[in-house]
Amino acid sequence: MDDKKQILIKSYVMYIITALVMLAVVVRVVNIQYGDIVPDAPMAPDSTGQVSIKVDSIPAMRGRILAVDGSDLVTSIPLYDLHIDMTVISNELFKEVDSLAWNLAQVFPEKNKTQWEQYLRSGRANKSRYLLIKHNVKYTTLKKVEKFPILRESQYKGGFIVEDDQVRQMPNGMLAKRTLGYKRYGARPVGLEGGFDDYLSGEVGLRTKQWVSGSWKPVTADYLKDPVPGADVITSIDIDIQEVAENELRYQLETQNAVHGSVVLMEVETGFVKAIANLTKGQDGGYYETYNHAVGTKSDPGSTFKLASLMALLEDGKVDITDEINASGEYHFYDNTIEDSHHGGYGKISIQRAFEVSSNVFSKIVYDAYQMDAQAYVNRLKSFGLGDTLGLDIAGEPFPKIKNRGEDGWSGITLAWMAIGYEVELTPLQILAFYNAVANDGELIKPQFVKEVRRGNETIKKFEKVVLEEKICSDETLEKVKICLEGVVERGTGQMLQSANFKIAGKTGTAKLVNSNQGYGDDYQASFVGYFPADDPKYSCIVNIAGPTKQIYGAQVSGTVFTAIADKVYSTSLQYHENYNLTHDRVASVPDVKYGSAMETSTALSYLDLDYSDQSQGQEWLNANNAASLQMIPQKIDAKKVPDVKGMPLNDAVYLLENLGLRVKIEGHGKVVAQSQTPGSVLQEGTQIKLVLQQ
Repeated sequence: MDDKKQILIKSYVMYIITALVMLAVVVRVVNIQYGDIVPDAPMAPDSTGQVSIKVDSIPAMRGRILAVDGSDLVTSIPLYDLHIDMTVISNELFKEVDSLAWNLAQVFPEKNKTQWEQYLRSGRANKSRYLLIKHNVKYTTLKKVEKFPILRESQYKGGFIVEDDQVRQMPNGMLAKRTLGYKRYGARPVGLEGGFDDYLSGEVGLRTKQWVSGSWKPVTADYLKDPVPGADVITSIDIDIQEVAENELRYQLETQNAVHGSVVLMEVETGFVKAIANLTKGQDGGYYETYNHAVGTKSDPGSTFKLASLMALLEDGKVDITDEINASGEYHFYDNTIEDSHHGGYGKISIQRAFEVSSNVFSKIVYDAYQMDAQAYVNRLKSFGLGDTLGLDIAGEPFPKIKNRGEDGWSGITLAWMAIGYEVELTPLQILAFYNAVANDGELIKPQFVKEVRRGNETIKKFEKVVLEEKICSDETLEKVKICLEGVVERGTGQMLQSANFKIAGKTGTAKLVNSNQGYGDDYQASFVGYFPADDPKYSCIVNIAGPTKQIYGAQVSGTVFTAIADKVYSTSLQYHENYNLTHDRVASVPDVKYGSAMETSTALSYLDLDYSDQSQGQEWLNANNAASLQMIPQKIDAKKVPDVKGMPLNDAVYLLENLGLRVKIEGHGKVVAQSQTPGSVLQEGTQIKLVLQQ
């Protein structure tokens, strides 16, 4: 071997050794900087030769989860454990122990001054180096305690030891609790807490600890490395809409004595979820957010799946919505019969009308169209995105069940059952994403819960719309199915859900639930899924209620929850209302002040910084002179006579009359324009007075 070759081999060996050493250094640095747990790192032995000091990790303050308006949905509350090292306190300083005991008794009254002093002196006598004062103290309490005698000195003189921890809290109680989720030791993280843990966790800090009296205590108050707080996750959830969704869902679950239910409201164009509620009946009969059914519970969708069947038929050119069919009410497949809920069927009707009234004649239509090539029907369904998961940012989404021809469980009647939403399984969110694609002119988008991640004023990551399928079907098919969806609400099974303010498009659904024997039992699932306003869709929504006991049909059970949410969104969204100041001339500089409560009126006028003359003379009720200048005029109320409440807003009128002992009946909306009992007549407690209101 020549010298040149030997030199080359030695160079390679040295290069490899150097690379391995550098790699080990990098791994160790990364482990210390970013590792969740730092392994025990011995620094010094005690008198017995055993290790007594280690480097330990300090958890970072976990980031917050916020609503779209910046209000807290989940936040971390810092708590502190307080101890004293009695061995470092000098005899001179310990003379202040009685003052310390008195102060501790004021803040922690579970011990009186004498008991605290005895406790501290006993710790001193026993040379306790880690004497507990209190566990889980809030920051405000810590600030008080660290000013107490002895403890206000440095750790090396006063012996005050503070260890911090944190507790996750949800200021809004159960609102979206399961979607927000949790991260707990020994349990799989769920919800946004799990899905965005990398952002929320921050970076751990490092400090030295010493083994004292059976536990590890900090050696100094200083950190080797300061922890870096986690970033804040800003969701798309609107608290006001979320509250309406949960309240309406709970009311309907309680009314129906149902098993569980879920609601999701989503922006059509972006896929951002504005509200998501999941409630399950507990053993005590109450309803709680214990499982995210919208994300994780797949079931037979029933009649809401007829939209997919209709789209497949139209896209493959099998039918048109104007074609007529005979909805006889009974449809036979081998030894199996599928029936319409309407006894005797609907007779000869168009396919559009069959969809509007949710006739099960779709089982026959699909069977006849695809019986020679059932896989073509399945493939068409999957082309709509119904066979894939949505790739959600939170865990728990199962794969949809759309059977291929020939798979286990496929039979001669599978095609007929699939056509009307049986022998297929999807989650509520997967169904909603499909309907949302129709509203969004065919664009299938991923539902998302988070808009951005922010640390302080810096945006770390911004989440944009994610397109899963650019076009699930042709524009011609979309136009026809939209007509049918609007027809469901205008003149079909969802007719009772019509709104006076905007058009709703959607589909009702009723399906039998699979029981423990893997067959269809006697329990039902009622659902309604759709979008609004139908002519310019902004929001899509699905409501599922499983196991209702009083009614079973989608419109009556789930549709009412849908309309309550839609009305809330409409009333609070400026996009649906004209700007009055742009379309009307300003007619006066003095506001129109109604007859009502003196205190509330004065408070409102003062808040608006408006000039007015208060002549109410301390009276509880007043009227206003809405002339060139605003004057508050007193209105005396005689407790023995019926007052004149014309001109009052409803809340003031009801408050006044009911406090006088009258029972109030209301008709109309707005302010009071008429009353059934004559003003000034003798008041008789317990009698009814009717108020007529008008805008």
